[in-house]
Amino acid sequence: MLTPDGVHPATVHIESGRIARVASWDDIGSGARCVDAGDMLVMPGIVDTHVHVNEPGRTNWEGFESATHAAAAGGVTTILDMPLNSIPATTSVKALEVKRAAAEGKTSVNVEFIGGVVPGNTGELEGLRDSGVRAFKCFLSPSGVDEFPHMTERDLAKAFPVLARLGLPLMVHAEDPARLVAAGSSSSYADYLASRPIEAEHSAIELLVGLMNRSRAHVHIVHLSSATSLEIIRAAKRRGLPLTVETCPHYLTFAAEDIPDGATEYKCAPPIRSRAERDALWDALIAGDIDLVASDHSPCPPNMKRTHGDFFSAWGGIASLQLSLPAVCTGARVRDVPPERIAEWMSAAPARLAGLGDRKGAIAEGYDADIVLWDPDESFVVDPAKLFHRHTVTPYAGRELFGVVHTTYVGGRQVFGDRLAVTNH
Repeated sequence: MLTPDGVHPATVHIESGRIARVASWDDIGSGARCVDAGDMLVMPGIVDTHVHVNEPGRTNWEGFESATHAAAAGGVTTILDMPLNSIPATTSVKALEVKRAAAEGKTSVNVEFIGGVVPGNTGELEGLRDSGVRAFKCFLSPSGVDEFPHMTERDLAKAFPVLARLGLPLMVHAEDPARLVAAGSSSSYADYLASRPIEAEHSAIELLVGLMNRSRAHVHIVHLSSATSLEIIRAAKRRGLPLTVETCPHYLTFAAEDIPDGATEYKCAPPIRSRAERDALWDALIAGDIDLVASDHSPCPPNMKRTHGDFFSAWGGIASLQLSLPAVCTGARVRDVPPERIAEWMSAAPARLAGLGDRKGAIAEGYDADIVLWDPDESFVVDPAKLFHRHTVTPYAGRELFGVVHTTYVGGRQVFGDRLAVTNH
């Protein structure tokens, strides 16, 4: 069992959906119903702070039922739903109420919500905070959907003092639109990669740090694609600015050199970069310069992804909610990174970011009984037919991954996997 004290044999005692205590392996007590996890690793459930569910409005892209089923199958016990690409976008209290109503009765894991920051909605932010959103999200470059326009420097200057007062993190898609290169169409991955250069990420992060110098809002950089941006982030952290950063499983797994032309299943924004960049992201993650890993699960119907191999018209997003834990585990294995670090990157740190660190992300007394039983040493080959995402187009197809999820519990209730034997004591 992976607890805050390390990995060791233990029992976890669950009452009313929460962890009553963690005890020695043979401390079962009388009257208990006991599940023996055998040789599996018992770990806190994954908290994924970057998931696009898209319901309502674009439920044919992904919905709460299919997304949370996929989450449970991947050991994810809590998701934070992004404020786009649903219709309406979650940029007002009224839209948040519509989103919550759409999720009612359809979820098999915990679902929390993120509020959108778009031009002109600064007056909605306090109401969204008071209504329970866990964070805010904005884009510095076009988001790809009309309902969620991107923020300019002038827009951000108005929003930052409000965000600093409200105290929730602002998750930012950090690409400077002035540094993006327009292109018509191409099946060349090299052309797509060149159209979204690393300099766009650098420039956007520099802009955000400048704004933070004036208003100390907590900024969280989402889906960092280049480790070269980290020097800006390190310098800001050294000055005490509340800046955090995530990367994603696809940036830690794939490399631009290996992506065939026309393979639009690999398209995301920012793009997957070179093998050297991938390895540098791993080094930064292990060193603690990157705070956490989140999926950026961003699905769409197959016809929007398979656009005759044209990278510029294909939707930019990778559906990976079910595969995030195995993808990260696979990369961690070859670098001799223990599961304790994975639990920090994918459970504890995201829980803290979402303001849930006092009850999620750890197997400890008083915490929610959100638990995954998995085997980091067991491998499988990704079969799209066995994925529970609404659409199964994936660059992971046919890839061997390590880390098989066997059973997932949310609030002590089994939501996925093997029916393990229960004995009475």
